[in-house]
Amino acid sequence: MEMQDQPCPIRDVLDRIGDQWSLLILQALAQRTLRFNQLSREIDDISRQMLSRTLKRLETDGFVRRTLFAEVPPRVEYTLTELGRSFLSPMQALVEWADTHHAQIRQSRRQARDIASDS
Repeated sequence: MEMQDQPCPIRDVLDRIGDQWSLLILQALAQRTLRFNQLSREIDDISRQMLSRTLKRLETDGFVRRTLFAEVPPRVEYTLTELGRSFLSPMQALVEWADTHHAQIRQSRRQARDIASDS
């Protein structure tokens, strides 16, 4: 495969982890292994369908490991893989940056909205 046939690495990765839910799921799993319902409670505004879909994508990309225990009823746990853990440091830097600059960004949005409404 030629280089131009491969997706841009930055876009390819950020498209997957930069969605609305992936970072929240990874942040929740940074603390400990969780079951589906525990994750659902940790991220209370995510639908069960979206949680399931996002977990599958994170598993496909190698960030999360899903373990099924053959019990009655079956038990499924989610944990970060080595790759997922390696992302925690850059993710935390992004979270801290967003937290530090959130008020400034919101102010800029308000100013832009005010200018647009005056036009």
